[in-house]
Amino acid sequence: MSDSTALPIPTDTVSSADLTGRQLGGFLLLRRLGRGAMAEVYLAEQASLRRQVAVKVLKSQLATDGNYVKRFHQEAQAAASFVHSNVVQIHEVGCVDGLHYIAQEYVQGQNLRELLARRGPPDLKLALAILRQTAAALHQAALRGIVHRDIKPENIMLSRSGEVKVADFGLARVTRDGAALTLTEIGVTMGTPLYMSPEQVEGRPLDPRSDIYSLGVTCYHMLAGTPPFRGDTALSVAVQHLRSQPERLENQRRDLPPALCRIVHRMLAKDPAERYQTALEILRDARSIRVEGAEDDPLAGGDELDNAELAATVNGRMAATDRLGTLMKTARAPRRGRRWPLAALPLAALAVGVLLAWTARGRHMLADAAAAPTHIPKRSSAEAQYLYAELSPDPELAYRAVLEHFGQDDYYVHRAEQQLALLYLLRNDYESAKRSFARLAQCDSVLDEPFYAFGLAGQAVVASLEKRPAESARKLEEMWPHRNVLDPAMNRLVFETARENVPANLENPDEWRDWIEQTQGPPVDNGAEVQ
Repeated sequence: MSDSTALPIPTDTVSSADLTGRQLGGFLLLRRLGRGAMAEVYLAEQASLRRQVAVKVLKSQLATDGNYVKRFHQEAQAAASFVHSNVVQIHEVGCVDGLHYIAQEYVQGQNLRELLARRGPPDLKLALAILRQTAAALHQAALRGIVHRDIKPENIMLSRSGEVKVADFGLARVTRDGAALTLTEIGVTMGTPLYMSPEQVEGRPLDPRSDIYSLGVTCYHMLAGTPPFRGDTALSVAVQHLRSQPERLENQRRDLPPALCRIVHRMLAKDPAERYQTALEILRDARSIRVEGAEDDPLAGGDELDNAELAATVNGRMAATDRLGTLMKTARAPRRGRRWPLAALPLAALAVGVLLAWTARGRHMLADAAAAPTHIPKRSSAEAQYLYAELSPDPELAYRAVLEHFGQDDYYVHRAEQQLALLYLLRNDYESAKRSFARLAQCDSVLDEPFYAFGLAGQAVVASLEKRPAESARKLEEMWPHRNVLDPAMNRLVFETARENVPANLENPDEWRDWIEQTQGPPVDNGAEVQ
């Protein structure tokens, strides 16, 4: 049931000592969140950024084995290169006093298994959202040659902001330069046979279609309330994955749309050639399903995208997210007589707008922000209008429609204004960008702090691009007390803008340098030039 290269399962099952209260690098472990086959997970506080993170610590009985340690770090490096709004992000990898750890994004909320245990199968609208966002993450992974290999309800996180986050990409198999790199497999080996693909059970080579099968099992469980195959032993379940057909979903849930049942059962095909070949195909079929009241679907309506447009839009945004990942890797390279291209970054920032998981809400201050009326029809809610805009081939009109139709919904109006500001910046339309950033900078600095900080940061960036370093520095100083609420995309713009202003214009250049190095690391003098 495992690959021939899998590490043996350790017989020592004694739990590691509780590390609550320990300091690992810049992280104070607050409490233990859970245990896995390979690591224990703690809620921690990162002192430098005053934020909560999740820290995975390699179990002590594995930390003395060089193979496990090597693969633990390989996993983190692979996952850290994967930037996507529906994937739990890696912040740092380190080792302190023999304790190997990975600090990653902490998702406040619950996983799908917890949701099913507490509430049973979710309603159709939520189930479709989980299916679509998980498929989006898997499609992005497949573009990088990454096979997750452990898709299951525990690894699908549901944040309080409504986003779905796929966790534990560290157990993945990554293809690099055409060759498969096998990372740690203990989680899969011990794993969860309830969700394994037939080829995974048999130890055959895996490709992204294996994850599609596991997503099908997970969706079956989510909709039916139980997995398609159950048994007293892992072997009995594994045999069913190879030989048995699951009971038809429509026989268990007559209220489900037949199209959704067909999607799930196609994912569950024993032969990979009979499944969906890509997760993007799942997205296309899933978006054709209407919940009760078609207007509730953010893509419903006469002007919805056709499949070709959706594919182009999704692929375009994924490509831009790839670009952000590349820029993140090269941001610390020295500039040799050449300015780092700040104007190029907003494209990537726009592509990862859903990373802006803001929680602050406050008094409406952008009632006058909508421009001339758009031709985009009104959706049933501000959320549906905003989600439509994220997949629209005409994002400017679609985001303006949020302002036009839902001017009193502060949260989505602010988010739409952010996307418009980045879009204008991408087009080098600095005047329009300045107006959008200025409106955001008028938000309440306490109730709407993330939007307020975003506005100030954007003003600093534009001033720098327009060769007004003194004004840029002034806006950076105003933003300084709020720096820790910036989203990752804007952070990158601010780091480079600050570097342009250190030490000539900033009042406290040492503090800025320390902050940049704490969050980005020191500049690397390797002779490379950022292109």
